[in-house]
Amino acid sequence: MTTSEESGLVTDMAGLRQAAGVHAGYTVWQEMTQEQVNAFADATNDHQFIHVDPERAALTPFGGTIAHGFLTLSLLASVSQQLMKVTDAVMAINYGLDRVRFPAAMPVGAQWRGGFEISEVTEIVGGLHVKARVTIEVKDSAKPAVVAESLIRVYGG
Repeated sequence: MTTSEESGLVTDMAGLRQAAGVHAGYTVWQEMTQEQVNAFADATNDHQFIHVDPERAALTPFGGTIAHGFLTLSLLASVSQQLMKVTDAVMAINYGLDRVRFPAAMPVGAQWRGGFEISEVTEIVGGLHVKARVTIEVKDSAKPAVVAESLIRVYGG
């Protein structure tokens, strides 16, 4: 089992069993763009002005458009895939969430990164059930945009 800022946690199923308490690191900083927000609005049919109308959103306390909460939540899949690699797994699936909070908004144009820490690993038939604390941090913000307990099922061959 290895961890590094660049690669996250790289382990096999046997090592994953012992990974509770391991912080796998952070993704690289990325920008949240208006194009991403607009595409999410189109995909979900959620065109609330705070997300898609920069002129009107500029008049709100946010001072501009912000990413949808569920858009920031959807980033967890990518963060998990980047920061936890199980070399002998045949697949991993998103099993759900135990707790989700949106402590702060993510402004369009902001830089964000994901963090990943394994809380628990338990045996299931054919694999392992992983509970991880995943965060989406916004650069220069005192609070993260998302804090979630993500549930992932990893299956061996």
